[in-house]
Amino acid sequence: MDSIMKDLNSPHSMGTTIIGVTYDGGVILGADSRTSTGLYVANRASDKITQLTDNVYLCRSGSAADSQLVSDYVRHFLHQHTIQLGQPATVKVAANLIRLLSYNNKNMLQAGLIVGGWDKYEGGKIYGVPLGGTIVEQPFAIGGSGSTYLYGFFDQEWKDGMTKDEAEKLVVKAVSLAIARDGASGGVVRTVIINSEGVTRNFYPGDTLPLWHEEIPAHNSLLDILSSSSSASPEPMVS
Repeated sequence: MDSIMKDLNSPHSMGTTIIGVTYDGGVILGADSRTSTGLYVANRASDKITQLTDNVYLCRSGSAADSQLVSDYVRHFLHQHTIQLGQPATVKVAANLIRLLSYNNKNMLQAGLIVGGWDKYEGGKIYGVPLGGTIVEQPFAIGGSGSTYLYGFFDQEWKDGMTKDEAEKLVVKAVSLAIARDGASGGVVRTVIINSEGVTRNFYPGDTLPLWHEEIPAHNSLLDILSSSSSASPEPMVS
């Protein structure tokens, strides 16, 4: 009982899979949706891709509270920045604000972040801001506990000049692979496509994702499992 209460009282953590990929014309961000508190799944359908401005979004991993706080502060600062300049902030400005907050508070924050967006000056850009506040511009970035299963996959599958459809298929496949192997990743897959035409959000329910090695198909109830294992339906219990 004590161990259960310890899990329930643990801080909310997004043991997570987050991905940012550039393609020819923009960027695609993707994430799973599982938020955990110790071994307990606190939210199975959380949204880990947060809007900062009309053209910049943030993928969050690590402590849910820390990453939400950083995104709230940066959204406020970018709003002021946009009013002062009279035009939207660039992706680089947003990423550097996140880097500044993460680095100056690195002893207190547990947040690994990926910034992605499109602006008229540099097009689609992806920046990784891992624990500690380093900022790295990358053609693709992966983070969270599920990322450990994906480095070799991305080294092989990612290529320069992908189309939008190719990039989104890559992101969805990668997140579903991480969900299959990483116990802290799960739920649904959300993607955000950002380009010169605007922003498109897509949603992929868990039962539509491909199944990988030794994965069990999703079932609605115990009766579904029983009926699939035997041709005859179970007899009702009679007292």
